[in-house]
Parts: sequence; C-alpha cells; structure tokens
Amino acid sequence: NNLLMPGLINGHFHSSVNHMKGSLPSLPLEIFMLYESPELECLRPTPREAYLRTMLGCMEMLKCGTTSVQDDCFFVPEPDEAIIDAVVQAYIDSGMRVRLAIDQPELDELKKFPFLNEIVPGDIKAKLSRPPKTNSKKLLEFYNYLIDKWHGCADGRIKAAVSCSAPQRVSADYFLSLNELSERYNLPLYAHMLETRLQRVFGETCLNGKSLVKYTQELGVISERLNIIHAVWVDDTDLEIISENGASIAHNPNSNLRLGSGVMPLRKILDKNINVCLGVDEAIADDAINMWSVMKTTGSIHNLTDWNYSTWPSSKEIINSATKSGGRAMQEPKLGTLEVGAPADLILLNLQSLPFVPLNNLLRQLVYCELGNSVYLNMVAGEVVCTDQKLSKVNEIEILSEASEIFEQKKDLMVSANLNAEKILPYYKKMYQMAAEYPLDLKRKF
Repeated sequence: NNLLMPGLINGHFHSSVNHMKGSLPSLPLEIFMLYESPELECLRPTPREAYLRTMLGCMEMLKCGTTSVQDDCFFVPEPDEAIIDAVVQAYIDSGMRVRLAIDQPELDELKKFPFLNEIVPGDIKAKLSRPPKTNSKKLLEFYNYLIDKWHGCADGRIKAAVSCSAPQRVSADYFLSLNELSERYNLPLYAHMLETRLQRVFGETCLNGKSLVKYTQELGVISERLNIIHAVWVDDTDLEIISENGASIAHNPNSNLRLGSGVMPLRKILDKNINVCLGVDEAIADDAINMWSVMKTTGSIHNLTDWNYSTWPSSKEIINSATKSGGRAMQEPKLGTLEVGAPADLILLNLQSLPFVPLNNLLRQLVYCELGNSVYLNMVAGEVVCTDQKLSKVNEIEILSEASEIFEQKKDLMVSANLNAEKILPYYKKMYQMAAEYPLDLKRKF
C-alpha cells in the first residue's frame, strides 16, 4: 500500500531566512528586500545560529519528502568561512543532498535599480552608493574555499553551485568569473531574472532597452548550466534565447504570488522545451518549505492565464518539474528519476492515508491532495533519513528547543533592523510606483 517515487527536488531556495517565517507581510520584492537582507552588523549570525536555521529547513523538507535542494544562500552582512562551514555541516548532519552557492551582490544599491539615483537626496545617496563589504576578489576566494573544502563531500551529497544573485547586482567581470567557475567544475549558475515588472523596466531604462536575458546572452553566460530564477516578465525573444541555449528556469509560484510579482507564462515556456524546475524560494516569501504546496499552486494559478483549458498544466508535467527537471537543473541528469544508476533518493507514500482514499487518479491526488503528511519513508543516497515522520539523523526536540530559544532572543535586533529600513522606504516606494507607471507591452497580472 505504498507508492515508491523519486524524492522531491526544491529547485530554488534561500536557507538564510529559515528562522524568519511569518515575519513579513506581503510586499513587492524591491520593498520586501529592505527587510529581508539588510547588510547590518547587528544581524550577523553566529555559526551555531547559521547551523540551526539551516537545519530547520532541512527538517521541514525531509519530513515532507524533499530530498534535494538548490540553496542560493546569502550571507548577512557578508560571507564568512565559519558560516559557510556551519551551513554545510547542517546539510551533512541532516542527510540531505544540496547544491550550495554564495548569493552575494557586489554592486551598490543605486546601480541595481532604475530611477533610484534621481530620487534619493544627497545624504542617503552617499549611503546607498557604498559598495557591499565584500568585493568580487574576496567573493571568488570564498568560492575557492567552498569548492576546495566541501564540493563532493559526504559521498557526493554536498556540491557547490555559483550565483550572481542577479545580473544587475554584479559587474560583468564578476559574472564572467562565476561562469568560468561554473564551466570548469560543471556547477549550476543561479541568476534571478525578470522576477518583477521593475526588473523589466530596468532593462528598458538602464540597458538601452535590452532585457536582462538579452544582456546575459551578450555576455556569453547563458548555457545549459544556467538556472534562470523566476522568469515572470520574460517575452518571446527571451524565451527563444533561453531555449536555444538549453538553460533551465526555476518556477516559484508561491513566492511570486506572496510578493505580487505576477504569473510566469508556463505554457509558453514548456512549449519551447525549456526545462522547468519548481522551488519554494524562501521561508518568508512562501513561509512553508513544502514542495507539495508549490506543486498545487503550479497546478492552479496557471489555469487563470488562458481560456483554452487544454493549455493548463497537467499533473504529470508538474510532478516531472518537481523531480526529474530539478535533477537536470542541478546538473545531475538521473537525479529525480527511478532509472537504474540514479542516486537512491527515494520516498514512500502511504496510499492508505486520507489524501489517497479512495484512489481515483494517482497523479492528480499527488498534486492536489497531498501536503507531505503521507510520506512514510525518505531515503537519500540509499540511506533512510526519515521514517513515519521521524528523522533518523537529527534530534528534532533538541534542535527545535534550542532554535526557539536562540531566535526568540534575536527578535529585538530584527525589529531594530526594520526601523533602519523605514528611513529609506519612501524612496523605494516612489521608485516602485514609477516602475508601475512605466509603459510596457507585457502584462503578468490580472
């Protein structure tokens, strides 16, 4: 009475805010990020805090049947070897499979956005024009550290990836250096692109009318290793470029709805034979680290985009995106399959549990009925890591108790960080409004 299937693959994730679930209201991305990742010294974690917040995400994913994750991890206020070690150690201890990247911009705020340079007054402009604490040379040193120490460890469960965060957040030279690392070690390269309307406007006003996809193509860094994150505001030309170069797209529908970013043109993308994986994004832009929820949203939100219901995504397409397509995005071709020779990342679901009784249509009930509670057994690389919702490698009670106590003590610091954001909030609101009023042919909201 059990179903054997590949473990789910969380194709895009930021573990750095696992401890902040429920912290923020729904906000547009550009305003949301003021509160999500400010470079404030008061928010610097200890290695133990980094370990605990990473482990919280691992526990939630494993209990719900997610066996692999692409963690585009950012570091506030800056990367640190001890924090990298702590994040990796949590993944090792939990038993998960991970691709870990260092998501860190190296340009100042004024270069990342349209209009902002003209809006802010002189004193704030001076503050926002300061580059991040860690420059590209130092970031590449951190990547060498990550790759030399951790890439391929734990019998291959732990592997590196590289991330530019987004093309408009880094210099061309740094982006090219990351691509060279990606090519040399066959690492996925993560790049957030065209998540919001404002990012489309950025191309119109700051890149002489080029989209971020076109800009990336001209740099020569679009390949089958590239994971384009979100791709909500892509047009037909962008999709041709992505398809011709074999890049993947990571679809994060819960996050896109929570932040009001819009609805990705999924059918157009699939019709171009573009590989689409699914992701949670992060615990404050989805608030649950649950891939079943992501699958259900994928199977529902796109039904609003076309009156022709034959174009709506099928359950088979959605399950494929949550498994096999995730493996392809991770540069692990057999991951997410039951093929001979694939990594033994497997889950058993109890078909006598409520979501499957009576069993009318297996694929539809997996997408629309299941939320992870029916996962009876979870195996990563042939090792059982969770049985009957109990983790075998982690003391859940101790981790939850310690994390609750430690992060409760940090709430005042988070409130004070939010107050810091309030000082510049009016200028970001104005920038957002200007982008909303900028004329575009594309429409991604209803």
